[in-house]
Amino acid sequence: MELKEQAAAAAHEIIEVSGIKKGQILVVGCSTSEISGHKIGTDSSPQTAKEVFDGIYSAVKEKGIFLACQCCEHLNRAIITERAAVPFYDIVNVVPQPKAGGSFATAAYAAFDDPVAVEEIRADAGLDIGFTMIGMHLKKVAVPVRLQNNKIGEATVLAARVRPKFIGGERARYDEDLE
Repeated sequence: MELKEQAAAAAHEIIEVSGIKKGQILVVGCSTSEISGHKIGTDSSPQTAKEVFDGIYSAVKEKGIFLACQCCEHLNRAIITERAAVPFYDIVNVVPQPKAGGSFATAAYAAFDDPVAVEEIRADAGLDIGFTMIGMHLKKVAVPVRLQNNKIGEATVLAARVRPKFIGGERARYDEDLE
């Protein structure tokens, strides 16, 4: 299976398993170095990033879900997304590049209709491709999801969904259908 197909399969699976809905946000961190079998941050590949981005983007667009793409540590793991996804967020001024933001965020910036950068986001589900540490961009409470489609190239794919916090202690009752 090619990279675009692997990425689309992982995105479709997390969308289905997490129950993420139209208008919600899927955050993705992606190391193209790890995909090609190298140590994170050592072999950035714009072509690999475009293939993986295209696969994921097709899956989220089909469902009306916003995609938030995490930059690398050189941009403090900022997020590139569509302006419509973050109408009340403070936008920051940066344009990612393959070696300063990462190839995946660079591909997103080039593909989005109205791309913006924000320092953080609170996403409803996420894909971590190659140990990129997306947890800081998920709503509380993050719940790990074990995917069948857990590899893109040589990179391990980790996934998470979120659920509302349980509050109130032992006397509280909870809505089991609330996701």
